[in-house]
Amino acid sequence: MERAPHPLPPSLPPRGLSRVEAAAYIGVSPSLFDQMVRDRRMPKPKRINSRTVWDRHRLDAAFAALPDEDDGSDSNPFDFVESV
Repeated sequence: MERAPHPLPPSLPPRGLSRVEAAAYIGVSPSLFDQMVRDRRMPKPKRINSRTVWDRHRLDAAFAALPDEDDGSDSNPFDFVESV
């Protein structure tokens, strides 16, 4: 049996992601993703009828807001920005 082609072209990723897809999208396990939603490091999902989906754009924003790994220095990243 041949599989039906995916309705979206590869260049257009879906906007709404399932829990498993959202976890994979940010590179963590579904259980860690659940914890990150509970502690608000990741956004809550949207409900579309009976579906629970995460907005890819909100995931991007939440991921960008996560702290970078501490490199052990106490330097401020803005110390290198010249004032005008």
